[in-house]
Formats: sequence, C-alpha cells, structure tokens
Amino acid sequence: MQVALSEREKIVQPIDNYCSNIYNIYMIFEWDEDKAKKNFAKHKVTFEEAQTVFYDENALLLADEKHSDDEDRFVLMGMSSMMNTLLVCFCERGSETDEIIRIISSRKANKKETEQYWKKRRPL
Repeated sequence: MQVALSEREKIVQPIDNYCSNIYNIYMIFEWDEDKAKKNFAKHKVTFEEAQTVFYDENALLLADEKHSDDEDRFVLMGMSSMMNTLLVCFCERGSETDEIIRIISSRKANKKETEQYWKKRRPL
C-alpha cells in the first residue's frame, strides 16, 4: 500500500540527507616580548591584535621570499578583530603535531594594500 505524501512532507527533507563537518583548529602563537614592544611603539599594533588576523577566512597569504634566508617566512594580510586591515609577518615552528606560529612583526595596511585586500576578498 502506498501512502500519498502531503505538500509539506514533499518539501521537508530528512535530516540524514545532510552532512556537516565541524573542525577544531588550534593555533599556538608566540613572539619575542621586546620585539612586540618595539613593534607597538613603531606601528601602534599589538601582537595580540595581530594574531586575530589568522581567524579571517578571507585573509591573503603571501610568501616573504625577501626575508626567508634562514627560515620560510610569510605575510598574512587580513582583518583583525579590531576591524583593522593588518599585515602580519610570521614563520612556523614546531613539529607536525605541535605547530607554532611565531609573529615577527605587524602593521596596518596602507591604502593600496587595503584596496588589494578588499578586491580579492570573497563576496559576502
């Protein structure tokens, strides 16, 4: 015997037809305290604010080949939790299981860099 479905039952899909993935991503940050103080004096950006750029899903990652003689360095341009577009220079340290992001410097993006960020940003 076949039962006719109501209009509502035709629209509503069973929840098991959908899949959702949840990931926990832990980022460990470190920096030199003296360097952080000098960076703030020069650029008025704290490394605490700089680390929030790593949570911007629209951040742009660039290799910093000019400063990568001894280790691979990168520049991340993105929006901080304080709504500032920042450039954060960093390197990665640690093992495969315990990766550490070492912040080297950070500053506010200039007008041209900010325009570049907004141009390449994914649409809302």
